[in-house]
Amino acid sequence: MTVQTVHTLSVLVQNRPGVLTRCAGLFARRGFNIESLAVGPTEDASRSRITIRVDCSQHSVDQVTKQLYKLVDVLKVSELGPTAVELELLMIKVTSTPERRPEIISLAEVFESKVVDVGPEAITFACVGPPDRLHALEELLRPYGIRELVRTGRIALDRDGGLGQRRRIRVVA
Repeated sequence: MTVQTVHTLSVLVQNRPGVLTRCAGLFARRGFNIESLAVGPTEDASRSRITIRVDCSQHSVDQVTKQLYKLVDVLKVSELGPTAVELELLMIKVTSTPERRPEIISLAEVFESKVVDVGPEAITFACVGPPDRLHALEELLRPYGIRELVRTGRIALDRDGGLGQRRRIRVVA
């Protein structure tokens, strides 16, 4: 029996057109559903980091990792452990009358949310944090009436100083 678990992979790649498509295609060809995908530049403008969360067996992740290393533009693949720091961005537009605004803003501030837009009938917040915290904010604001909501994919980095176990898979072939 194969155990299904969620894995977070950090893939360092050359910052070139088509790299994301080729990387994501490996998961699609194997029928894996990518739960979260985020990509952005690193401290070196010639490189990007792709953070992928996928639900599959460890064996499947090992196989995909080997395939990723076969792509020319992939420089490094790391599977991040449970101690990695993971964050998302949530933007949420909530129905708000002028009378209820202070109440809604106070509630959102508990989650360190920022007001990014105020309209006659709605207020929009932005919040950065761990996924479970963003979910809690979303649930607390739901009774007021959520008009629109968008979340980014997760981004993640291993903790520094050996606090967590990091699993690196290198293929020498």
